[in-house]
Amino acid sequence: MSYNDALKLDDFQIPEWVRLNSEMIDEHGQIRDLAKDREAVYSYFVNEVNKKTQFFHTLEEKLNYLVKNDYYERDFLDAYKFEDIQTVFRRAYDAKFRFPSYMGAFKFYSNYALKSKDEKVFLERFEDRLAVIALYHADGDPSRALELVDRLIAQDFTPATPTLLNTGRKKRGEFVSCFLLEVGDSMNDIARAQEFAMQLSKIGGGVSLHLSNIRAKGESIKDVPNVAKGVVGVAKLLDNAFRYADQMGQRPGAGAAYLNVFHADVEDFLNTKKLNADDDVRVKTLSLGLIVPDKFFELARDDKDMYIFYPHTVMQFYDIPFGDMAVDIDRYYDEWVENPKIRKRKINPRKLLNEIASVQGECGYPYLMFCDNANRDNPLNEKIKFSNLCTEILQPSILSSFADYDKREDDRIGKDISCNLASGNMANMIRHNTIRETVYAAMDIMNSVSAKTNISYVPAVAKANRLNRSVGFGIMNHHGYIAEEMIAFGSEEDLDLCDVFFNLVNYYSLRHSMEKAKTTGEVFDQFEKSNYADGTYFDRRSAIYPKTPRVEEIFKDIEIPSEADWQDLKESVMKYGLYNSHRLAIAPNGSISYVMSASPSVTPVKQKIEERTYGNSKTYYPMPGLAEAEFMYETAYEMDKYKVIDTIAVIQKHIDQGISFELCITSDVTTRELARYYIYAHQRGIKTLYYTRTRKLRVDECESCAV
Repeated sequence: MSYNDALKLDDFQIPEWVRLNSEMIDEHGQIRDLAKDREAVYSYFVNEVNKKTQFFHTLEEKLNYLVKNDYYERDFLDAYKFEDIQTVFRRAYDAKFRFPSYMGAFKFYSNYALKSKDEKVFLERFEDRLAVIALYHADGDPSRALELVDRLIAQDFTPATPTLLNTGRKKRGEFVSCFLLEVGDSMNDIARAQEFAMQLSKIGGGVSLHLSNIRAKGESIKDVPNVAKGVVGVAKLLDNAFRYADQMGQRPGAGAAYLNVFHADVEDFLNTKKLNADDDVRVKTLSLGLIVPDKFFELARDDKDMYIFYPHTVMQFYDIPFGDMAVDIDRYYDEWVENPKIRKRKINPRKLLNEIASVQGECGYPYLMFCDNANRDNPLNEKIKFSNLCTEILQPSILSSFADYDKREDDRIGKDISCNLASGNMANMIRHNTIRETVYAAMDIMNSVSAKTNISYVPAVAKANRLNRSVGFGIMNHHGYIAEEMIAFGSEEDLDLCDVFFNLVNYYSLRHSMEKAKTTGEVFDQFEKSNYADGTYFDRRSAIYPKTPRVEEIFKDIEIPSEADWQDLKESVMKYGLYNSHRLAIAPNGSISYVMSASPSVTPVKQKIEERTYGNSKTYYPMPGLAEAEFMYETAYEMDKYKVIDTIAVIQKHIDQGISFELCITSDVTTRELARYYIYAHQRGIKTLYYTRTRKLRVDECESCAV
């Protein structure tokens, strides 16, 4: 076969819509013709979606078929008159929604649309999926279902992937897919944590585990010295567990382990991710996170020796788990150093800081959770100890303790965490003037998910969800919106815009939670001990108005709550309480941002046109408004990192949990420079740093040095 014949064969095998999508860029990766992406969308629907979609004569025929054949649950439909169901579906279709990008359409129909059991036929359109979500989570209220479907079809917000995927389906997974578990220091506790992690991984969950309570390598067990295997052994167990429980081979298990930087095993913990680590200690798929108190940076700044501690000796002396105390180590550090009964050893904190930066340069890990920053802004009376797989969830947890199997009545069930999320589209919320309506709709769906979720096989997760009803509304398309508005990322106008917008989001999420508490008479567990109850949370909350002419113009028709509105909200919260312990968390928004035709999260984009490989073909996704605003897109790798940190810091002060914030650097950044970014982020009040992503700067650079 000749070379030209091979090319013709390749052309024949590649679907037309894939070829058109790829023609957006030339062979050098430069933008050639963005209009090709619209052609790809049209071709995809004409030649793929339309041809493979099951035809029904009427909506009634469709729903009867889907219920009868066990695709849809019946109960949520039975809660409505058929005319009301019909109205909701009609409202979705009347919007005449069209995907502006091929990637958005492809991701929805590949990953989210209901298909026949053999996966060959589409049983839902985009409009059907959103109508089902609205009906299911409106719980029989036709007017609320219409309000929800309006916001969904306008793409003002979307529920998180598990809710978007599973709502209304008869054979479904859970509505939440991210969990945080505390691990105790007994063999029973470790075994149950591994079991829970595997059970959650089996259903598609990402699981984060707090390992700071586990005794360090060489500590005693039953007073026998130097026998404990330490944290690395547990990390290896979890690494293997997540690789084994991999959702029937369709998706790898995803887990993270967090350790306090003052734990005696911290250096061994970091070594597990080094590229040259021995297989006996290297963890291959488990993500790593470090919990970093202020004290660490203080010691590094002053170039003082740093003591790291052996957790079992702390537990023996205080009868309090190490992880509970180390998260507040400023209070205990000097006392532990002076106490001869607490085992410790000395290290150099500056050397450790550089080691953290070096390991991040190699593999992107560890995540960093600045626990004092998180707890300074924590309005609850319990400590936040660690974060999740994507570093945006920051909630207090309470350690469980598990007895032997024949004494299960002696189990002490604490509180673990589940992530119940949705994300708004910043551009559409502002342009449609629906900030309040969008926050309310998203909160309604997340509260519905909370009420309908009971992860009973992980009792501490089920307990915390029942008592706290925590949710996390986030935002995407920050960079996409400001680029289209000709506002530079991190500029004075951008900071002004973020300050006003996120203050509004916070205000309406608080008001919704208060109104829900007022209506139901339910408040989250221990509300009365929180800073909400005594009003001190509101001491730093007030009306924020635009300061720049450009942002004044953007908000000219948008109502901004006044000082009187904030005062009224304060008094109402103190009187009626809050339904949710937590309300806001900004997730990284992976594939869901494609469906929403948005830039992911609130961070700068990594590429103007993202490239993804699916099967044997590459798919390209142009950022919003790229045809008109390409010159406004500076990527995260090119951007001034201090300016990015400043922008995230402005947003963070309005978010009660965290922001999934990646640092993107080029390969010429030294470990010293990277360490400076950590220090600056900590000083600016950033709560967590997600991955550090490194892009190779020069084509002649050694491949083994780039990640």
